[in-house]
Amino acid sequence: MTRQMKDSGIDWFGTMPDSWSINKISQYFKHHKQKNIGMQETNLLSLSYGKIKRRDINSGDGLLPESFEGYNIVDIDDVVLRMTDLQNDHNSLRQGIVNEKGILTSAYITIRKRNEVDSKFVYYQLFAFDIVKGYYGMGSGVRQGVTYSDICKLPLVLPKLIEQNAIVSLIDEKISTIDSIIGETKESIEELKKYKQSIITEAVTRGLNPNAPLKDSHIDWIGQIPEKWSINSISQYFTQVKDKNKNLVETNLLSLSYGKLKRKNINGGDGLLPESFEGYNIINYKDIVLRMTDLQNDHTSLRQGFVEEKGIITSAYITMRPQLKINSKFVYYQLYAFDINKGYYGMGSGVRQGVTYNDIKQLKLALPQIEEQNEIADSLDKLSADIESLISEKSELVVEYENYKKSIIFEYVTGKKEV
Repeated sequence: MTRQMKDSGIDWFGTMPDSWSINKISQYFKHHKQKNIGMQETNLLSLSYGKIKRRDINSGDGLLPESFEGYNIVDIDDVVLRMTDLQNDHNSLRQGIVNEKGILTSAYITIRKRNEVDSKFVYYQLFAFDIVKGYYGMGSGVRQGVTYSDICKLPLVLPKLIEQNAIVSLIDEKISTIDSIIGETKESIEELKKYKQSIITEAVTRGLNPNAPLKDSHIDWIGQIPEKWSINSISQYFTQVKDKNKNLVETNLLSLSYGKLKRKNINGGDGLLPESFEGYNIINYKDIVLRMTDLQNDHTSLRQGFVEEKGIITSAYITMRPQLKINSKFVYYQLYAFDINKGYYGMGSGVRQGVTYNDIKQLKLALPQIEEQNEIADSLDKLSADIESLISEKSELVVEYENYKKSIIFEYVTGKKEV
């Protein structure tokens, strides 16, 4: 028999089971504030992607030990809400449930139950409220700050405690299965990325013939290379491109992200006026772009891209253009291998360790004859496309499972599905 539903009167919630009741958070929870005076607790916790995890209190993140005395002591079943940066960040999951005693920044709001309620059920219902972007219409003032005074007024739609427990158990079980699949899929994606990296590195340093006799390249990160390959500097094959976009002759705006050059909307509202793009560089097919900014702080980004179409890119990046008979795609792949071996990070000089074209042009390339360069580049193009296709499929699968997880939580904690 289908249970009776009625209008909850709450826009985001919609209909609710007839037997469920509506109460405010303040009827079940209190605002929890317990400073870590005297460093009573040293189990440092953080809220990330909707989960509360341990952190190393001695990791050296710029906080001195006494700084943690102002942190909140939290305990199992407390619910934590991160109501900071609501204006700019509309993607983060903003609540977590505490699974162990520890300390959390007092910039977050912690609520602790004072009446009979399943905190995990409330966490899941707040999660549902979060994924429909409920928090972003709350708060007041210039910065739209959300405080406990706002949170305590939020309505909870609750079944009896025994049903709350049953719903939590069912969601936990389903989420555990989904998270396991997501974890395995993400591991598979990382393995594919590493496989791609190893294949590219092998091809641009050893060639495609595994039986070719080898010699020492005298380049640390490369090691041995085929005997017929030669060593030359980048400056022998490339020149730096400084072709300013005067009078906006080119409007195809490109950006470098994760090692790929992609189109961007020149009218995208990034704070740049049209004349700002007159200082950008005009780049052509087969150019190579290198992002040598922020080397001190960012050791994860891929720093070179291969230009597939004419356009413009910020002149803060280094662009170089092939001049002699060389396959610049092969060179791009060799620089990719240099990058994943963290080669750029030992370059540069000065306080900011700035890397300029004067540094880049001295880099050594290990080069086969042009015919072999072409063969290797074509082989890597096909291989990279095949691997990227697999990665894309698996990434889409992860998104589908993440959305499925959200829908399960939403359907059960709003009573649309019955346990």
